[in-house]
Amino acid sequence: MAVFWTSIQSVLSIVLMIAVGYWAQGRGWFDDKFSGALSKIIMNIGLPASIFMAMLERFKPAQLATLSTGLLYVILAVVIGYLLAWFLTRLFRVPKGRRGLMMTAMNGANTVFIGLPLNVALFGQPSVPYLLVYYIVNTVVIWTVGVWIIAADDPTTSGEKAQFDWHHLLPVPLWGFIVALPFIFFWPQAATSLPSFITTTLTAIGGLVTPLSLIYIGIMLRNFGLKNMSFDGHVILTLLGRFVLSPIIMALIIFVGLHAGVPMVGVFQKTLIIQSATPALAVLPILANTYHSDVKFATNIVVATSTLFIIVVPVIMGIINLV
Repeated sequence: MAVFWTSIQSVLSIVLMIAVGYWAQGRGWFDDKFSGALSKIIMNIGLPASIFMAMLERFKPAQLATLSTGLLYVILAVVIGYLLAWFLTRLFRVPKGRRGLMMTAMNGANTVFIGLPLNVALFGQPSVPYLLVYYIVNTVVIWTVGVWIIAADDPTTSGEKAQFDWHHLLPVPLWGFIVALPFIFFWPQAATSLPSFITTTLTAIGGLVTPLSLIYIGIMLRNFGLKNMSFDGHVILTLLGRFVLSPIIMALIIFVGLHAGVPMVGVFQKTLIIQSATPALAVLPILANTYHSDVKFATNIVVATSTLFIIVVPVIMGIINLV
């Protein structure tokens, strides 16, 4: 019960910060360019700094090997998830223009703007490198498989080939991890040996990620319009896929791995399961518009998952801690 209450308090803290962005946007404090600028600050400055410092402070060369196991688990979970999502779209006769969106929403997470603050609130800064594993796979899959599936489901064509932007496969936040690697291998004491003005600055900038990300989500929710959110059978099916099917798949893979003798620390296990139940990627409506899919459906999915996760996450945390 104590763990469940702790999870609820962590989520409530997140909700309050989202509410700040929602309220301020409603008051007209931000113009149309603000949210875009805020996103750039988070993605291009705050997140790389946060990941860089987390890697230096938490990881040594021997510990990096533990990340490879999680990488394999996430890849396996995504493959299984897409196969099951494809089966469900056929079983329930989901129309063209929604199939690709549904499959990608079930398996693509909003890892940065909600996943990261959520993980830090639940498990602290030591969990950031573990979250990075999910982030890497999530990013690559969204901008390759996800985009291709949505493009192939374009109802106005016979399935034209998607035009990939390969820059998405090596996003700026990932450079925080890449730049940290030489320090970890060749200067393990860098976290305490670098000049204090560098580490203090990077730590402070990295600390902006959580509150700014949640304020950004609040702005987006206000722009989407909570009153316009509606539920039909396909939306409900997608929510079940994202919040129930996806974490179950991840939990089962971890369970099998542990019983096969593959060790994984508890925080890593919980991180992967929680991230598999985070809200759908925020760019889904943009992708829907680009490939002439159902934009309203995509928007409903983003708004619904971005609000309902406050109920889902404490429940999942309670189940995890009971098992």
